[in-house]
Amino acid sequence: MGSIRLQNLTEGEIKGRLLRLALPIMGTSFVQMAYSFTDMAWLGRLGSKSVAAVGIVAVLTWLSSSISSINKTGSEVTIGHSLGKGAIEEARRYASHNVSMSLLISSVIALLFFLFPHLFLSIYHLEDDVHALALTYLRIVACGLPFTFAATAFSGIYNGAGLSSIPFKVSSTGLVLNMILDPLLIFGLGWGTIGAAIATLIAQVFVFVLFVYRLRRQDKLLDCFPFFVRPDNIHSGRILRIGLPVAALNSLFAIINMMLGRLASQQGGHIGVATLTTGGQLEAITWNTSQGFSTALATFVAHNYAARQGKRIFSAYRYTLLYCSIFGILGTVLFVFFGNEVFRLVVPEKEAYLSGGIYLRISGYSQLLMMLEIATQGLFYGTARTVFPAVISIGGNLLRIPLALLLIGMGFGPESVWWAISLSSMLKGLAIVCGLPYLNRRIKLHSQLLPSSQ
Repeated sequence: MGSIRLQNLTEGEIKGRLLRLALPIMGTSFVQMAYSFTDMAWLGRLGSKSVAAVGIVAVLTWLSSSISSINKTGSEVTIGHSLGKGAIEEARRYASHNVSMSLLISSVIALLFFLFPHLFLSIYHLEDDVHALALTYLRIVACGLPFTFAATAFSGIYNGAGLSSIPFKVSSTGLVLNMILDPLLIFGLGWGTIGAAIATLIAQVFVFVLFVYRLRRQDKLLDCFPFFVRPDNIHSGRILRIGLPVAALNSLFAIINMMLGRLASQQGGHIGVATLTTGGQLEAITWNTSQGFSTALATFVAHNYAARQGKRIFSAYRYTLLYCSIFGILGTVLFVFFGNEVFRLVVPEKEAYLSGGIYLRISGYSQLLMMLEIATQGLFYGTARTVFPAVISIGGNLLRIPLALLLIGMGFGPESVWWAISLSSMLKGLAIVCGLPYLNRRIKLHSQLLPSSQ
């Protein structure tokens, strides 16, 4: 084995282990969110048009990030299952396959964004100057996609091994670099939006290099598994079966958000787009919190499912629901009662933050159920059953378009889009609960195949 000690999640106390897994994952999610958030915070001082341009590209990078979840979730589940049953060599093979696949997929997406940016940006029908800013920003950011995809796969590998604190430390270092470079390039050198893109690119390359150093020199995780292998059908097929449903629901989520952005643009111009994109970034406070707990739960469940420890799985899920409920209520209070103040921290322009305050108030009503849905996804993912939560999420997200059009026809204006998002989030949270009885039976049956140690 390598020099770093792998975590055994199949024995010992549950509550503390779950928190120790979740907190670094949450931190990593917030760090990744903060890259775009930092750009928007600085560019907000240049005006709402710069924010709108970066916000449009943020949706496209969100789409690419969604696709990268093929290998993030694939790593977490396959490596978690392998280590849970003590199959170290199998874990090494899955790690290699996930990295190789992530580099191949990201290179294709980067080429599409770089060579055909108009194809993606023309959806919004924005003013020419905003479109031009977004085009340049997208091309620069596209160059960093192979590095970010590989870093995402590396994070999944560490998470699957129960070492979630390491991706947090590495990503945080990249964020600090990005925060230093942003004001220097945006204002110091006067590069504006281009400076923000270059700062993000440099930080992403730096994070990739740090991961490679840790894997090869410091941690030697899984005996320095190779990054490049020729994918075979067995390992690639299982990764795709696990990761594709997750990537599909996340990608469709991003595509639908692009369509909602077009409706927001038609109803409210660049202020409508800035409200949707920046509001979405702020809403990610609760989204990333629940995602952190969901990923931690998936890792914990993967280990214990492979070891047939059913009681530990159910206990971990109950703790996860408790934590997410607390944060969901806090998120509701923050957005409903302090929406204007929160939005103004990013975009001080009055027209923008007043519109943003309305967005946050409406989205605040759905925070608890939204967090319930995401947390429960982790229970399904850990057992390698990713299709059902994907169907729930895709169905709920698809509902947003006709619901928004219906409300627009009733004269609600830009707020039609905000209500469509909030109402559909509530429905998804309620719907995923319907699948819990089936999953509970499967976990209990699986655990009975071999006597549990508890």
